[in-house]
Amino acid sequence: EAAPAARSRCRRAQLRLCLERLKGLVPLGAAAGRHTTPRLLTRARLRNHKLEDQERRALHQIEQLQREQRHLQRQLEKLGMERVRIDSIGSSLCSERSDSDQGES
Repeated sequence: EAAPAARSRCRRAQLRLCLERLKGLVPLGAAAGRHTTPRLLTRARLRNHKLEDQERRALHQIEQLQREQRHLQRQLEKLGMERVRIDSIGSSLCSERSDSDQGES
């Protein structure tokens, strides 16, 4: 009979410790001393939902920014290819002019 009572005391002590830790994690407001265990657990659950919503919004924003980054990267690559093409056309024209300039001398 002593062993079940000791386990019960140990379990209650563990629960008290967990509740104290939870009080440190959950913002309780001005009346922090008067919070009952059910009120603390309710506030913790609401806080958890709020944090989950914030995480979902943040992940959605990250996905949007990654899509935008890929789009901008493709545009940058496209502009780079166009610049190479324009540069090569310009250098061809320059070399044709220098050939004709040498013929006139």
